[in-house]
Amino acid sequence: MTILSGIAKSMQLMLRRPQRRQYAALCYRETSVGELEILLLTSRDTGRWVIPKGWPMGSKAGHEVARQEALEEAGVTGEAGAVPLGIYSYQKRMQDDFCVPCGVEVFPMRVTGCVDSFKEKGKRQLDWVSPSTAAARVAEPELRDLILRFATSFSPSA
Repeated sequence: MTILSGIAKSMQLMLRRPQRRQYAALCYRETSVGELEILLLTSRDTGRWVIPKGWPMGSKAGHEVARQEALEEAGVTGEAGAVPLGIYSYQKRMQDDFCVPCGVEVFPMRVTGCVDSFKEKGKRQLDWVSPSTAAARVAEPELRDLILRFATSFSPSA
């Protein structure tokens, strides 16, 4: 019975915790033939395909946090739009396998460059892929929908 009571206690704690907020960059670029590519990277802990994201940073606006996370996690630079594409939810695994519900506000970021040295270089795998491949790789259904909706509305630059 102690295992069941432990599970029940953990469930009560999870249900009582408010959803935490994170900010993410949906990094994209246009190929020389006008095709859209999305940047995915692997998470450091599980190796899942994700987009750069992180916790709030003081008084920085969400799109500025997203741009900073893209630089630190993937070494890419560019401008993040100030208007979010939407929000997706997931369970953030913390230390001791405790999960916290998170809502991630996603901002579009047109990638214009990259740097040679960045904070998490070598800790993640990076891959530029088509929107359909990106949507197939990510685990969160709401993120998948955001990627596909963004791709549908994307118009190549002139």
